Amino acid sequence: MREKPCIIFVYNADSGLFNTVSDIAHKIFSPETYSCNLCAITYGNFGMRAEWKTYLESLEADFEFLHRDELADKYGFPALALPTILLKNGETVAEWINAGEINRCHSLDDLKRLISRRLAGLAR
Repeated sequence: MREKPCIIFVYNADSGLFNTVSDIAHKIFSPETYSCNLCAITYGNFGMRAEWKTYLESLEADFEFLHRDELADKYGFPALALPTILLKNGETVAEWINAGEINRCHSLDDLKRLISRRLAGLAR
């Protein structure tokens, strides 16, 4: 049986309580300058969007969520343009959906379609 891939979402934001509070304020007061489209699309001001959570649960994949300050420690990647989505297949981890592709998504539906198309390509 084939092992499920792991989709690794890497946000263009740092971890920690202070950074989380700062990000919430930034998204509320100046959303047009917020630097993480992945976060802006998948999270509301106070948590993950229910529609996103339901979508993720429907996929045949595992998930991991990282902040930019956690990426190098966890996977040793040099600087990548963020946000990004990595794919872990077995022991191999590679960029799967780059920042440009994520930033061209204008809605949660756009992002879901992009991920679903890429997953369909893996199944072949």
